[in-house]
Amino acid sequence: MSVEKLSCPVGESHCVLFDEVATLRKQVVTDPLTGLFNVRHFRKSLEHELERTRRTGMTTALVMVDLDHFKSVNDTWGHEAGNLVLQTVAQLLQDQTRKLDICCRYGGEEFAVILPSTELMLARQVAERCLNALRNTLIPLESTDLQVTASIGVAVADNSSQTSDRLIEDADECMYDAKKGGRNQVVSKRPQPSQSAVSIDERDALRGLFGDD
Repeated sequence: MSVEKLSCPVGESHCVLFDEVATLRKQVVTDPLTGLFNVRHFRKSLEHELERTRRTGMTTALVMVDLDHFKSVNDTWGHEAGNLVLQTVAQLLQDQTRKLDICCRYGGEEFAVILPSTELMLARQVAERCLNALRNTLIPLESTDLQVTASIGVAVADNSSQTSDRLIEDADECMYDAKKGGRNQVVSKRPQPSQSAVSIDERDALRGLFGDD
């Protein structure tokens, strides 16, 4: 039963108990440092969007963001500075994405953004916009302004055979390719052909049956 359908046990028009329940529900799915959704909510949401993809055929995109050289930020400026960086990046991701997009802290200095009903080209544009915003953002510390960059991987699911683990793996692979390629860049991956797609061998067999014309 939803909170809205409940009545206050003490007959008040505004019930403090409902506020507490709503707060607890939010804490269950929220990362306390950044205010973004946590990894538990991320996985649940990704499964939900992939189910939508299986039903409708509308593409789901996943963007994985890993901050470059984040350990050196903590080592040089301290963990409070590192926390400020994470909070700044979290806000930046929210500012650069749509309300329907799902921004999450995946773990450590890694973030994930689920883009429902989004093709690869648009997803890459979103990733590039986030990266450019990060490049142009100075994070004020006590003694200096800090600039950070990120390596970003983008992958999409567009067929019924794609699993959440596979989509995460594809986006992670792109992210690591971005790091190996010099960091501070976006790498994307096109979706794998669906199982119903005609293979090269099948096309060759069809040509043999019907001729080369």
